[in-house]
Amino acid sequence: MTAPAPSDKALVPFVSVENMMRLVHHIGIEHVLTELTDVIEADFKRWELFDKTPRVASHSREGVIELMPTSDGEIYSFKYVNGHPKNMAEGLQTVTAFGLLADVSTGYPVLLTEMTLLTALRTAATSAMAARHLAAKGATTMAMIGNGAQAEFQALAMKAVLGITEVRLFDIDPKATEKTRRNLEGSGLLVTACPTSQAAIEGAQIITTCTADKQYATILTDNMVGAGVHINAIGGDCPGKTELHRDILSRADTFVEYPPQTRIEGEIQQMDPDYPVTELWQVVTGQVEGRKNDKQITLFDSVGFAIEDFSALRYVRERVRGTAFYQSVDLIADPDDPRDLFGMLQRSKN
Repeated sequence: MTAPAPSDKALVPFVSVENMMRLVHHIGIEHVLTELTDVIEADFKRWELFDKTPRVASHSREGVIELMPTSDGEIYSFKYVNGHPKNMAEGLQTVTAFGLLADVSTGYPVLLTEMTLLTALRTAATSAMAARHLAAKGATTMAMIGNGAQAEFQALAMKAVLGITEVRLFDIDPKATEKTRRNLEGSGLLVTACPTSQAAIEGAQIITTCTADKQYATILTDNMVGAGVHINAIGGDCPGKTELHRDILSRADTFVEYPPQTRIEGEIQQMDPDYPVTELWQVVTGQVEGRKNDKQITLFDSVGFAIEDFSALRYVRERVRGTAFYQSVDLIADPDDPRDLFGMLQRSKN
């Protein structure tokens, strides 16, 4: 007896890396970043509806493996993601990820997708969304300190969403800077490779720091940051890892996603427990003012939060619907009689 064909409920849309790349090229990367920025902002505007919890992290000497869950009451999502800085020396990605959406009413998955590329896209879109509210109006120049896997996405998101025209690059590894410069050729951005981080931030209204080493570091010192700058601190955050000197935080107005997580993993872990922060969703909804004047230093202490992944997964689900950019995967055992799972197994014998 041949096994019965999987039911429709057993089949879950799966977006592979190949199909994610096809989808992005089909839409256009800057268009994806713009649309994703708007989807994330829309979910920040309904922030209070979501379940919120710090990510579940398993730390080791080599890195961290995390699960990031949330739900808006109708759809549940989670992302599996790792952060292993040592991987680069072994020819491996520092960050890899996959994610899932499920129907809260049944618990059945409705989307499974790669999220290594999608995390880079959503991180860049979140940065652009924050900068749209916090950076000085008319900003044209961005400094990118740390030119790894995230750099090009960040630059293109700031171009697409804010109209940035110039990017100044620095990395301690000149090969990383050259890689980023080469990849941004033809993007319409004026790209300058700089010999030091100090040189990179000259004339920049937006400074993005994105380094991966799991250690306390000082990528920016207080004397490097002038009035009116917006700092976008997105490096691979975890306990014991920072990028900014604490004196910068003393001068800046700091905005975060979810304080209980950021106080453990973000730049503010080096500050006193009562260090004041503003939750970004309050700025997005207009409850709290973001940038107040041209001299204010704003800091987005971004560590990444599950609601941003929820937004990205929701976006992909809608964008692949009715297209050829996914496969149906037989993921759920769904017998005709829900009580007869064993019978389904037996009937699968040849």
